[in-house]
Amino acid sequence: MERLPEGGALLAPTDTSAVYEVFIKTTPERVWEAITDPEMRAKYSFGVRTESDWNDGSEYSSSVPGVVEIAAGRNLEVDPPRRLVQTFTALWSDEAKEEGESRVTWEIETVGEDSCRLTVVHDQLRPGANAELYGGWMMILSGLKTLLETGEELTTPGSLRYGGAAAEA
Repeated sequence: MERLPEGGALLAPTDTSAVYEVFIKTTPERVWEAITDPEMRAKYSFGVRTESDWNDGSEYSSSVPGVVEIAAGRNLEVDPPRRLVQTFTALWSDEAKEEGESRVTWEIETVGEDSCRLTVVHDQLRPGANAELYGGWMMILSGLKTLLETGEELTTPGSLRYGGAAAEA
């Protein structure tokens, strides 16, 4: 049996997208805040802050300040608290940079009276893309869910690996 890469995603060599879905007991507004607030985002995304003015066409950057640039791109569609579509260019290594630009879509839907579904689609990947580009999404989304439902940070292999670098910065 083939083991999934860290983070849980495995793409066939011809696939160009990865899709993740998580249900969270919270409101769409709180999910939106967790995605767009740099302080909150750093709590579930390995210490990575994402900065932007969150307008259509504006740029964003993701980094562990003073340590490493993670990603950059443009906000293609900003529709709070329902949908965010962004270009994504990985910056953390030369190998990641060589993968070029892809796209990440965040879709938030109300489920019942007290929950929502968050679907993240990372697409426009090149066939056979390096798993580093999409392999951490399950850890990030699990951390987001835990933070919103419990107020606590989730320990994942990614947080153990990168959390120390963020704390040292």
